Amino acid sequence: MLTDTKTLLLVDDEPANLQVLRNILSDQYRLLFAKDGERALELARSEKPDLVLLDVMMPGMSGYEVCNALKAGQDTRAIPVIFVTALSDADDEARGFELGAVDYLTKPVNAAIVRARVKNHLSLVRMDELIETRLAVVQRLGRAAEYKDNETGLHVIRMSHFSRLIALEAGLGDAWSDTLLNAAPMHDIGKIGIPDAILQKPGKLEPDEWAIMQRHAEIGAEIIGEDGSDLLNMAREVAQNHHEKWDGSGYPQGLKGAAIPISARIVALADVFDALTSERPYKKAWPVEQATDLIREQSGKHFDPELVGAFFRCLPAILEVRQRWQES
Repeated sequence: MLTDTKTLLLVDDEPANLQVLRNILSDQYRLLFAKDGERALELARSEKPDLVLLDVMMPGMSGYEVCNALKAGQDTRAIPVIFVTALSDADDEARGFELGAVDYLTKPVNAAIVRARVKNHLSLVRMDELIETRLAVVQRLGRAAEYKDNETGLHVIRMSHFSRLIALEAGLGDAWSDTLLNAAPMHDIGKIGIPDAILQKPGKLEPDEWAIMQRHAEIGAEIIGEDGSDLLNMAREVAQNHHEKWDGSGYPQGLKGAAIPISARIVALADVFDALTSERPYKKAWPVEQATDLIREQSGKHFDPELVGAFFRCLPAILEVRQRWQES
């Protein structure tokens, strides 16, 4: 039978303290108990509890040592730890947080506070899991388009990191740039809706075929749809607008200048640079110097001039990413 009951690991060398926590939490959670650090680590590794409530002063391993070991373990580092201890000095509390604990409760504990803190931290874990799942879905959808195209997964990795570097250099901040890093892989998701005969045609497309190919931008926006999250909103923005050009000659809407979302302007630049410098079945890779000459020449035409400046300022970092994720 499936259950959503969370598991808590309670660690204290005093049975009376464990009994207090049992009385507070047993009606809501599955509880595991350990009276020393070694046993706590064994249970953490084997049972993967959702949260640990951990005493500090114990014989053998202290709670600080247990927390340090948990955070060093690949399988246990993500488990949130709440210290529950008689140590109330500010330095002790600071040390607990430095070791990676999410909270610090002093004994004797208040039942309502214990329940509230446990509930809050389990909710934060759930939120982190949802964010990670959403990112995984976005990344897999980005990969799905690759199966329809001549591009590789390494292209998506490279151009996504190029986009982040350009955004950072343009002063858009860490959080925004990280969102772009995760949205950029969705830029060509609309190619799923383009017939293989057109998408994989080795020669030049006929005008009617080209019109169908251009539809991939709008198809991508339709696939992603409207969403309340910053990530998927940006992914939709990028998918729909990454073929717009600064001078208004792009598609699908012929947007011009700052009317093109800056996320799409950045991805356009990153995508073109990687496409030019990558080998494909239908073309040889351009030398970096030739590709950068074209980007410089297209500043104010295809590309936002300010972003071209940011691109050249961070070009050494871009070339490091290109080297790291080069085709085999």
